[in-house]
Amino acid sequence: MKIIVISPNKVLREEVLLSIKGMDASGHDLVFGDGFSHLGQMVDTERPDLMIIDSVCVENGNLSILEGISLRSHQISIILLSQNASSEFLMSAMRSGVKDVLSLPLQANDLQAAVGRVELKLKQSSQKSKKGKVIAFVGSKGGSGATFLACNLAYILAEISSAKVALLDLNLQFGDAVLFVNDHVPPNTLADVAKNIRRLDASLLKSSMVHILPNFSVLAAPEDAESAQDVKPEHIDALLKLTASEYDFIVMDIGRTLNATGVKALDYADLIFIVLQETLPFIRDSKRLLHAFRSLGYAKEKINIMLNRHEKGGDIRLIDVETALGMKVYKTIPNSYLAVSASVNQGVPIMKVAKNDAVTKALQEVAESLVEVSKAKKTGWLENLLHHASLF
Repeated sequence: MKIIVISPNKVLREEVLLSIKGMDASGHDLVFGDGFSHLGQMVDTERPDLMIIDSVCVENGNLSILEGISLRSHQISIILLSQNASSEFLMSAMRSGVKDVLSLPLQANDLQAAVGRVELKLKQSSQKSKKGKVIAFVGSKGGSGATFLACNLAYILAEISSAKVALLDLNLQFGDAVLFVNDHVPPNTLADVAKNIRRLDASLLKSSMVHILPNFSVLAAPEDAESAQDVKPEHIDALLKLTASEYDFIVMDIGRTLNATGVKALDYADLIFIVLQETLPFIRDSKRLLHAFRSLGYAKEKINIMLNRHEKGGDIRLIDVETALGMKVYKTIPNSYLAVSASVNQGVPIMKVAKNDAVTKALQEVAESLVEVSKAKKTGWLENLLHHASLF
């Protein structure tokens, strides 16, 4: 475990070193510093699991530095060593991301117990290292139908399998994904999660979501533009790290604005679906999106085209779309106005409104292919192991 120790007191630094060396566990890698002047750079370079900070370093407003590090690197635990700290100071420290406060003079047993708790947390986290498949939907223009497709694909994924599915509405300005699968006002939104990001764990996430099926939950977008301003890229980072460890599939409705929060979410995506229709404005903006994604360094295999409201015999053909974009269309979603309108107007997934509709079947085919790929990846290592075992 990598540990950064910050104190101007050389004797205290030696006490910390001897205490940790006295632990039964091995593998501790300690880095020492005598102040905060280069702490941010140390964190970026060393990527610690734990920071042990002398409280004299965080007086005079330096708690804000710890808060910034805690937000940016949510996985780092912070232990504060303090002598005669006031209750107000301790509360501020906790709000800044400090997980534990130990009294000075330092007691070796107290420090060893605190470090042990961090090690246990890391061990539990590594044992729970499954990573759900993250799927992002981006509309090339407003009205593309990206939100409808994202919501209904997420529902169908949960309905046809035992997979745990989360739908995250990351369209901060105009998100209304929850209304496509539910007719109740959500009790909490993404903005509420962002405000409580330091407390974020599986329990808080679950309590913040709208539960549509036993294995399908939705985190609603902020209610208004003012609340949306509370959501920062570092909040999305922490949210997706947790969600990917708790769910088998995470479907994200990004919206069409490539701001910092949207790009942070797309960085986590295993698949990105660009949704468009067969008109020149959609094709033009899709080309712009593709160029932006390539500029961000996303692999070609990560990006897919989903052609919505497709009708054969139109002025612009499927081959014309593929030629203009320079890539094959992953899936065409047929035009089925009546069934889609009924689903949207009732706030009910299309699978419940029109199970045999062409749109339902198209999305079910996408869901089945995603489930099959996920199953293959999960079972591949076991089959490989059994194959090798059979050779002996």
